[in-house]
Amino acid sequence: MPSRPQRRAQSSARAQAETNTLITGAVHEELERAEGDADAALQALVKRAIPDVMRLFEETRATARYQYTAYPSLPDILHKPSKREPDQIWEARPNFHHPHYSLKAPGDIRVTALDANAAYLSALKCWLPIGKLEHHLGDDGVDAKRSGVHLITPAPWHHPHLPDPLGDREEPGALWITDATLRLLLRLSGPKYGLIDAPTVHESWTSGATENFLDALRKVLAAARDTALAQDDSITEGYVKAMYSKFISTMGESIHNREIQRPDWMHIIHSQAYANLWGKAYKAHQAGLEVIAMMGTDELHVAGDWRQVFAEGRGLAQMKIKRGDAKASGEYTVGQVAR
Repeated sequence: MPSRPQRRAQSSARAQAETNTLITGAVHEELERAEGDADAALQALVKRAIPDVMRLFEETRATARYQYTAYPSLPDILHKPSKREPDQIWEARPNFHHPHYSLKAPGDIRVTALDANAAYLSALKCWLPIGKLEHHLGDDGVDAKRSGVHLITPAPWHHPHLPDPLGDREEPGALWITDATLRLLLRLSGPKYGLIDAPTVHESWTSGATENFLDALRKVLAAARDTALAQDDSITEGYVKAMYSKFISTMGESIHNREIQRPDWMHIIHSQAYANLWGKAYKAHQAGLEVIAMMGTDELHVAGDWRQVFAEGRGLAQMKIKRGDAKASGEYTVGQVAR
């Protein structure tokens, strides 16, 4: 007789097969409706991406161990003040440019613009609060098995050759950050890195958490993406991208998705994508590459033999040369600025 873990694994495998069928079935349905017109089919799939991904989400929850709160009461800091005012949570979005290198300076230092594949899909692997957020003063809300948002005063960053893990922030003082950013800061303040002092935590809104809450959904979408890439199936690839990107962007206070309201999750997933990119920049630096720029969720510009550091390709763990930006070829030269 199978053990309990074996039964759970079998149940999970069946659930993944069933959810994969939902994806392939939707693609076939829209292709038939569009009479084989790939562009029209993809447009239709993008339009239905939100309800489809929410159905996938519920299907992947069928064998889950954790119940969650879809509409918890939220602290004021997680409500967007107005359409014109920014969110009060700082997600640590990077916009780093190495101060010692410039396009305007004459030189022949060759730079490659790299792209991290499906950054938001990878970021679904993060610590998410499951229930209603509870208020804590000081660092009482900081716990490896809790997640949420934290009001901190960060320590100064003294490494101009590396991106600041807090992103491109101009205003000094205390700020609200997500658990993903706090975990990064605490790692960098630990003995393994020793790059920064630990931040001062003033207060937190947190709940019990798990790192695996969205992992089943991530695996289903990642498997569908891998299959689509192997088969050169741009329709399924575009459909999967629309599902995970819209799932994240509408899980906050959105009129386009009435099934869930977790702005804390949205902010944490965004921040996790930025933290993942920071990790790639640090890996490049440690391997002897110069980090020339780091921007957004997926853009890393380096000087040096990057293929000795990263595997090239379109897989989630790989990097590819960025195309279609201002540096259309993905490669350009910079010069050194006098220090």
